[in-house]
Amino acid sequence: MYKDKIHFEISERKAILHLFDVFFVILALYLVGTYFDARYLKEVVATKSCLLLLVAYLNVFGIVFEFYNLQVASNEVQVLRSTLLCVSFTVFVYLLTPIFSPVLPTNRLQILLFFTVIFTVLLCWRLFYVKYLASTRFSQNALLICSESEVESLIQGLENIDPHYKIIAFSATDSKSAAQLDISHYIECVANENLQAYLQSHGVSEIVVASQMSNGMSPALYQQLIKILESGKIIREYTQVYESKTYRVPVQYMSSDFYRFFPFSRSNQNKLYLFVVRIIELIIASTGLLGGLVLLPFIFIGNLLANRGELLYSQERIGKDGHPFKILKLRTMVKNAEKNGAVFATLNDSRITAFGKFLRKTRIDELPQFINVLKGEMAIIGPRPERTEFVELIAKKMPFYETRHIIKPGLTGWAQVNYSYGENIDDSLIKLQYDLYYIKHRSFFLDLNITFKTITTVLFYRGQ
Repeated sequence: MYKDKIHFEISERKAILHLFDVFFVILALYLVGTYFDARYLKEVVATKSCLLLLVAYLNVFGIVFEFYNLQVASNEVQVLRSTLLCVSFTVFVYLLTPIFSPVLPTNRLQILLFFTVIFTVLLCWRLFYVKYLASTRFSQNALLICSESEVESLIQGLENIDPHYKIIAFSATDSKSAAQLDISHYIECVANENLQAYLQSHGVSEIVVASQMSNGMSPALYQQLIKILESGKIIREYTQVYESKTYRVPVQYMSSDFYRFFPFSRSNQNKLYLFVVRIIELIIASTGLLGGLVLLPFIFIGNLLANRGELLYSQERIGKDGHPFKILKLRTMVKNAEKNGAVFATLNDSRITAFGKFLRKTRIDELPQFINVLKGEMAIIGPRPERTEFVELIAKKMPFYETRHIIKPGLTGWAQVNYSYGENIDDSLIKLQYDLYYIKHRSFFLDLNITFKTITTVLFYRGQ
């Protein structure tokens, strides 16, 4: 009999990284500080406020520099880069806050020792994580139950999302035997009557059931699932797994059951949440416009030399409840870029000028939209507002698209920080899934997550 494999969920892996980062840093500072009698290191560990500040900086800069991104944390080369950036900024900012951190030592070698200890212990621990904890020995095996016609598309929907989660087999919702199914080239087929034995012999810890096929489930299979559930195995619905792994709402798999799976976040009607968010938006928008005024001379010169045309332009977009409004942006394209009609912008669009590309990558072109935020037409965080022509086109081909208009559009959003670019209908579907996930799970925590990811996008020059 195959023993159940130890596996970690995505949230568990992130928790492990956070907890052991802090544990190893504190332990290393204490041991090295004691052994070398380094006063600065010992004071950091001994003083609670100083230690909490260091932990806070480590976590904040870790999020900004993707230190807790599981794809980055599983790659040796990217681990080296993210560790260097995270530790460098953590130590630098920590040393610049002497009111809350220990007084700088007269022996400057202790500062170098402080940096070296944190960098070395984190790098060693993260390389250990890549080598052992991120390996296939801790992957999770799952079995899918759905119709034969759906199996390939359903599995592809979860591929390349979580490298530690693998659907290794499939069982049909009807009573067909594995021999009758012609998909053995793609995934192993398991007959309904052999389901429980297969789970035990192959270390399957979770069963995933496709909801749209549950009505056609055979009585024999239903009884098997009851026994499996009683034995302690986890049985989850496909859309739940998809959403937990991708952080998107899988509208393409929901059909008429959409509202069963899409309870709107209470934050969308929470007056306290909306009031606090609005106050924060007004502060950020006012600060952003002041920053824009500081950059305006440089932007004006760049536009004069490289764009050679109007600095600003406005365009009609669709806002909350489907009401149109005029969005303000810095011009990034050549003159008469849409003389033949509106088209989707592409990743390497030839209409975008060299200076315009810089403005887009750094998100500076979005600064005038702080005016839209002050006017209440936009929020800081929300689905990006789409053009009227494209909304009409996409809504005809994509169910639930206009659901994204139940909240204000935003300067940045969950789709923008998780998906690189949208240049066709297929990309719009993926972005819609992210937007609906935000609307469904909207909260201060998710807003903070988007804020950090937006900072990362700007720092790593990934703007659109």
